[in-house]
Amino acid sequence: MKRLLGLLLFCSVTLLGSAQDPGSWLNSLSQAKAYVQRRASSYDRSGANADFRTVAPGETVTLLDEPGPGLISHVWVTIASDDPDHLKQLVLRMNWDGESSPSVESPIGDFFGLGLGEYFLYQSIPLSVGSDKALNCFFPMPFQKHARITVTNEGPRKVGAFYFNVDYRAYSKPLPADSLYFHAQYRQASPANGWTNQWRSNGDPLVDTKKNLNGEGNYVWMEAAGRGHFAGVTMSVLQNQDAWWGEGDDMFFIDGEETPSINGTGSEDYFLGAWGFGEHPFSYGLFGAPVKGSEKAGSRTSVYRFHLDSPITFTKSLRATIEHGHANHRSDNFFSVAYWYQTEPHAAFPALPPVDQRIPKIHPVGGPGNAGK
Repeated sequence: MKRLLGLLLFCSVTLLGSAQDPGSWLNSLSQAKAYVQRRASSYDRSGANADFRTVAPGETVTLLDEPGPGLISHVWVTIASDDPDHLKQLVLRMNWDGESSPSVESPIGDFFGLGLGEYFLYQSIPLSVGSDKALNCFFPMPFQKHARITVTNEGPRKVGAFYFNVDYRAYSKPLPADSLYFHAQYRQASPANGWTNQWRSNGDPLVDTKKNLNGEGNYVWMEAAGRGHFAGVTMSVLQNQDAWWGEGDDMFFIDGEETPSINGTGSEDYFLGAWGFGEHPFSYGLFGAPVKGSEKAGSRTSVYRFHLDSPITFTKSLRATIEHGHANHRSDNFFSVAYWYQTEPHAAFPALPPVDQRIPKIHPVGGPGNAGK
């Protein structure tokens, strides 16, 4: 029974209908399908068993390059590399319908929720990492004319074996006119500089009475222009300072709002935990903290929240943010990927930081547990 439930959770979402209802997947199995199932993979074209690609430094490998209309239903990747930083060095990009700038751009580890450059296991509905080092994505990705997925090695060492399977549906008729395009944007703040380091605890009056009504200085998950909806975020934190990193509220600014119409009560609250996530990591379909560090400088935490039950809609623009500490008083390191759907064209993404800046490390920011300043 447990295995059956797991399979249901990991089924690919459908393009239309109740996309996140596992019962609907079973109910629709008896209905005829209007697509042909295809797969792009790294299998050995000679028929032998070398079912992988090598990726030299500076090289770009194409995972998918296909005409539409179609819909990518699943992406699976596993990597054999002797470089400990390869999850941060390999960059995943996706372009739809011949666009010049990618709609997805992220270090490959961050895209799959591994924002600290290290592997760990977790299970959610759209993303999961299975044993051993199996990276899975089930976000549906429709395209009308063309889809291209690439991975570029920005590291100094050759990747000895890069395996991939990209499952997609080929349609004979155009997709519905209201189909939106999948987007994923990487951001980081290393560090997210707080406005003070002259505090001893998160509850000091100096910081506890500070007001932040308009999100000034917030960590930004994503900014988008167009019409669409926000599907969720994965985020990892490397603490530069002692005490609980999550005293920050989430704030969503929809269609140019000056003050957020969606305002949360704390970082762990947004990620659907409570009280500093307690003592144990956890991983559920829509939310989790699969890595839970102690409240000390140097601790590492990874979290995720997916709004599949009710995506956050916007008609003109969206700015999704979270405070780093109450009113942004803390100076920890944040790494995130936001996932959303929207019309094209999309707004320009921020430039991807150089590889050496993407590697998590502690910074001398001062404050509790950090004597740097």
